[in-house]
Amino acid sequence: MCEHADRPATLCPVEPSDAAPSPAARTAGSAFLRAARGESVPHTPVWFMRQAGRSLPEYLAIREGVGMLESCMDPEMVVEITMQPVRRYGVDAAIFFSDIVLPLKAVGVDLDIKPGIGPVVAHPVRTLADVEAIPDLTPDHVGFITEAVRGLVGELGATPLIGFAGAPFTVASYLVEGGPSKEHAKTKAMMFGAPDVWAALMAKIAGIAGAYLEVQVAAGAGAVQLFDSWAGALTPRDYAEHVQPWSRQVLERAGSLGVPRIHFGVGTSNLLDLMGEAGADVVGVDWRTPLERAIPVVGDRAVQGNLDPTLVFAPTEVMTARAAEILDAGRAARGHVFNLGHGVIPSTDPDQLARLVDFVHSYPLD
Repeated sequence: MCEHADRPATLCPVEPSDAAPSPAARTAGSAFLRAARGESVPHTPVWFMRQAGRSLPEYLAIREGVGMLESCMDPEMVVEITMQPVRRYGVDAAIFFSDIVLPLKAVGVDLDIKPGIGPVVAHPVRTLADVEAIPDLTPDHVGFITEAVRGLVGELGATPLIGFAGAPFTVASYLVEGGPSKEHAKTKAMMFGAPDVWAALMAKIAGIAGAYLEVQVAAGAGAVQLFDSWAGALTPRDYAEHVQPWSRQVLERAGSLGVPRIHFGVGTSNLLDLMGEAGADVVGVDWRTPLERAIPVVGDRAVQGNLDPTLVFAPTEVMTARAAEILDAGRAARGHVFNLGHGVIPSTDPDQLARLVDFVHSYPLD
């Protein structure tokens, strides 16, 4: 029985069952997981979305001539890329190097990630038959993921690994639009005009995402994040009716695994309460919404965020002054994980991120 009666038993640290500590036992006392569980921390934990790549010279070197999906399916490369920011910055958590469309590729969907464009689907989903043609994901589809995660937790030691998946709405948008979209017109047309196809597609993606997270946690991931990058295109009513039930399905499945769940979207200031209610333990807040406004909305949950990613291009004293405001605001939450309000911009100076990590770690808690 968990001794912490003020939080769900599924979020209690896992005790080792033998002399060799399990990954969960090694990381249970980490600042990141303690903050996610709403416990006291030695310092505010920090990690960065898209920290595993893009801005690091060592990442660019190892990725030279290697396609994105190819690199995501190479366990040795995944381990090395995921570890690079942990070594360089001393962040409090690693984020698994992958892409939200990888599970679709693994089950046989014909897609590729085009440089400068993003995921491109050869045959967009239009009909119920198109949905039914997508296989369900099993661990056998992603054996390389299991291998990579196991390799990572062995190297990370007491630093937790965050597994992740794309949320049903965002992944559905890629499948229906055939690639990135600003308007999501075809996606919404299906959502409103073909509700049977939409429900089938969301159920399919929710099943794939849930299974994908299970694989990562079974191999040793200590937390998961559900990315709903395009959810900000929705009204609260449409999100609650057509999207939230499917995100809840994924997050409830992950919750049964006993790991903290982070739910993040971009431009979702009007959806933060609903995203929390979908099953998050930690609600990610992008840079557009001040934490002092977000915290009362998300309820008794931890928050993650939310420095504007462009502020790392400002003078260091400007960046740290804004970070201090966020750290001060975060004290009012059940727990606070410092992060940018979106991913690291590719042209970011890695040394500036290092200064930011040092500042967050040294900032007083009260």
